[in-house]
Amino acid sequence: MNNATYLLDKNSGVYMADPSARVFGGKLYIYPSHDREAGIPENDNGDHFDMQDYHVFSLDDIDGPIVDHGVILDVQTIPWSGRQLWDSDVAEKDGRYYLYFSLKDKNDVFHIGVAVADKPEGPFKPQPAPIKGSYSIDPCVLKDDDGLYYIYFGGLWGGQLQRYRNNKAQECGAEPAVNEPALCAKAAKLSAGMLEFAEEPRDLVIVDENGQPLKAGDEDRRFFEASWMHKYKGKYYFSYSTGNTHYLCYAIGDNPYGPFTYKGVLLTPVVGWTTHHSIVEFKGKWYLFHHDSVPSGGKTWLRSMKVVELKYNPDGTIQTIQGQQE
Repeated sequence: MNNATYLLDKNSGVYMADPSARVFGGKLYIYPSHDREAGIPENDNGDHFDMQDYHVFSLDDIDGPIVDHGVILDVQTIPWSGRQLWDSDVAEKDGRYYLYFSLKDKNDVFHIGVAVADKPEGPFKPQPAPIKGSYSIDPCVLKDDDGLYYIYFGGLWGGQLQRYRNNKAQECGAEPAVNEPALCAKAAKLSAGMLEFAEEPRDLVIVDENGQPLKAGDEDRRFFEASWMHKYKGKYYFSYSTGNTHYLCYAIGDNPYGPFTYKGVLLTPVVGWTTHHSIVEFKGKWYLFHHDSVPSGGKTWLRSMKVVELKYNPDGTIQTIQGQQE
């Protein structure tokens, strides 16, 4: 099954990736990263993904016209910025909107920053420094039913997660051996003010059907990047990318910290090195937002946003969507 449609004209020459979709005030807002042709050779550290700003898009209906509200944050306006404005997400609290974003500082180390706005379409004003104790990439925020907010983040290779253990930077960080437990995404409660962690980030452990943590060598199932958390019928669904094996997978848990039991593949590989996604309910249906590189002829650093309906089975598992291969 794949009836995915592109959100922007495939011939527009505008490339947006990593779509984070949120519903505010009955309208759908999409916060993507903004790909560009930077002239940097492709490599495993992701240096060719040299994004410089964020736009926000909105829709009143899933198949209606999409509005580009323009630039909402630029790397040049962020006081602590170095380069590479990667994935982001937005949360609302008490009428204010908080944009959480991945960015390298002037020492080429990834941290998570916050920018604040009075409207979901911005513009967003960045805080003078990143979140204390933050590192790596791909923030996602869950507002739980009790009003508490949780942030999830992390990404291997260019996302630098392998450089850390127990929230401390390692002098010679590396991935675990193939038979050792895989590195985990990180989870932390946010402070009441939404600008800091309220606690030390914890490991978000994904286990197999026997309750054993996934191993680093289990590259078809283990976490690599692209955290997303949503709730469905009281359960917590953590979805993520396997990176170098190009799957979007998901695991289910009973609380926002886990552990999460691996359940299957959301999306099979698409054209492009990997994919990045979000899942949201809008007007009574669930949707998977993701991207691929078909319109750019397979250039992994020039990606295009897509959306497809997401369907659940009666037991709460999710039906696998087949990624477009040409």
